[in-house]
Amino acid sequence: EVQLVESGGGLVQPGGSLRLSCAASGFTFNHYRMYWVRQAPGQGLEWVSHDNPVDGSTGYADSVKGRFTISRDNAKNTVYLQMNSLKPEDTAVYYCVRGYGYQWNGPQTVRGQGTQVTVSS
Repeated sequence: EVQLVESGGGLVQPGGSLRLSCAASGFTFNHYRMYWVRQAPGQGLEWVSHDNPVDGSTGYADSVKGRFTISRDNAKNTVYLQMNSLKPEDTAVYYCVRGYGYQWNGPQTVRGQGTQVTVSS
């Protein structure tokens, strides 16, 4: 069974940092693109970042570029999202997603249960 378990969310002041983790199991981790997506209150899902295990490339939404960094540890089957210089508009539930090709939101993708990030003073 494919499982993705996120952790590391919490309450942080503006300008602060958090590191999210997503522990994966039930599939060959280094064969799949992994994504981070988020959902702010009352909003739809928004792609945040992804990585490509084949060539090591990464991608970021403009709203987080320069502040967030995605990385993975294939030995631990874990993907991370380092979030720096957090802003109130980063408040959302963050999900990791096992992608399907270039898709992060489709029937062949798998999403974890999410972790809440709240940025507030």
